[in-house]
This record gives sequence, structure tokens and C-alpha cells, in this order.
Amino acid sequence: MPALPSATSVRAMRYAVMVPTETGRAADPEWIGRYARHAEACGFESIVAVEHAVVVSSYTSEYPYARSGRMELADDCPIPDPLTLLTHLSGCTTTLGLATGVLILPNHHPAPLAKQLATLDRLSGGRLRVCAGVGWMREEIEACGADFSTRGRRTDETIDALRSLWAETGPEGASFDGEFFRFSGAMSHPKPTRPSGVPLHIGGHSKAAARRAGRRGDGFQPLGLHGEELQAALAEMRRAAEEASRDPATVELTLGHAVTKIDPERSARLEAAGASRIVLAGSGSPDLQQQCDELSACAERLGLLRAPADSGAGAPAPAR
Repeated sequence: MPALPSATSVRAMRYAVMVPTETGRAADPEWIGRYARHAEACGFESIVAVEHAVVVSSYTSEYPYARSGRMELADDCPIPDPLTLLTHLSGCTTTLGLATGVLILPNHHPAPLAKQLATLDRLSGGRLRVCAGVGWMREEIEACGADFSTRGRRTDETIDALRSLWAETGPEGASFDGEFFRFSGAMSHPKPTRPSGVPLHIGGHSKAAARRAGRRGDGFQPLGLHGEELQAALAEMRRAAEEASRDPATVELTLGHAVTKIDPERSARLEAAGASRIVLAGSGSPDLQQQCDELSACAERLGLLRAPADSGAGAPAPAR
């Protein structure tokens, strides 16, 4: 079994880990269950699952987070539905937070999505956090039935409709009359664990994403931005929050880094930029033992709490 961190100090910063989708093992229930349990035992706050309902082969849309314009995942890489995957992981763990990053809202109708998210949040004991965005792959969004050019307005409306369905409205139910979605007297139960609903963070790199986070988000995860570009996005988010009569300080900031490279100094720099959570991506090795060793070493460097001996992490078997 990989060594667990021995430090006993607790840092204010929260550290999440990405589901290692690129390994091709994210839909292997034993593999991903063992990975999640080890992340929990190491003291990581949450695990983050990506979404692509479909990947259209030979897509021409430009992936904005790589110079090649192509995402790192192969077109036929197994990418499990994030909400189904997180439901599985909620049963494999007890305290580990469950998050999406990024849930592509134009692919979803808010009425069934509100029920799915609230149910997962309830069954997991309030462990769900949603990071949502508009998506970048035109072919995927069109395959799911939405007009790519309206995905921003559709996303805003979906967020508003979700919050309407989650609000406690009494016997009259929820009503919504938008450009894309309309309902009246809608009773959506169970409600999320928190009266304010499932936390909705906004992921993206554009000015529109920053403004959406300021106006509607519980948090902001600026993807692929660093230095001056990051500071400009944060300034845009704060302006939008103030224009919406919201306190920008209440919009939680999540930034990214690598499991194998993060250390206290790098973490402190991200914290100085305003981050309260860092989402960490692994090396991509399909070897479960290596993945768990990387988590252990990372947790040791960062001084995360060691979990009790009965945490259930188990001794990961080598991947076959």
C-alpha cells in the first residue's frame, strides 16, 4: 500500500484531484473506486469528473487549452457520464467531495438536471459541487440538440432555472418563463442539502465566463489562465459581481496545477492570487499503484491530514 502522509498540520487551502480520465480506466469500477478511496485517505477535499456526452470524430472546433487545438483525450477514450460516475464514487467514499469540471450546461435541460443534481447531493450527504460551462466543441453541443451560437444565453437560463427548481416554493411549485425553458407549478423534490442549492461554479477562460461567475456563480474556475490574463479575468468577475449587487469576495476561486509539481511554495502563490481551492491533474499513467503513489507524495509535500487507519482506502492492486 502506498505510504500515506504523516504530517498533522491542516492548511486552509483545499486540494481536489481530477478523475484521471486519460488513463482509460475511469469507467472501471474497481480501479476508479480504489483511486477515489486513496485520495480520500490522503486528505484531498474532492474529486472532479469531466464531461463529454459525445466526442465527434474529426471535430474541427478548436480546443482552447492546448496549442495544438486538440484535446489530450483520444476521440475513443472512455469518458463516463460525470454524474453517474460521481454517484458510484459517493458509495465508495464517505467524506470526499464530488465535483464536475466542467459540466456542459447547453447539453442539459434544467428540469431533469435539477432532479439529478439534487438527488446526488442528498444521497452523498451534501458533498456535491458543480463547475459548469458553455462548452467549446460545436459538434458535441449540436449533437445534443442545442444551437452552438446560443449556448451562453442557454447556460445563463439553465442556472436560473435550476435555482428556481431548487428553491422552497411551497405547494405552488416553481415557475420559469425564459427564452429556452418554460414551466409552471413545477414540484422538484428532493431539494439539495443546502437551502441555497447545490454550489454552482463557473468554469472557462473567456470574459463571458468571468462575467457569468460574477453575476451568477458561487465560484469561478478560470481555465488555462495565468499571470496578467488571470488577473484580468478576476477583475472582470469582480466588476460583474458588483454590477449585480453581489459581494465579489463571496465568489470562490479555484485554480489548477499538477499533482506531481505542486508544493507549498507554488500553493502559496496561487493562494496569494486569491485561490481557496486547487484542482490537481495527475500524470496520466494507467498504473493504479503509480497514481496512488503520486497522490501520497503530493499529500506529504502539502502536509495534508493522514486519515484514520480504517478509512477504507485499501491496498491498490496493480492495474491489469
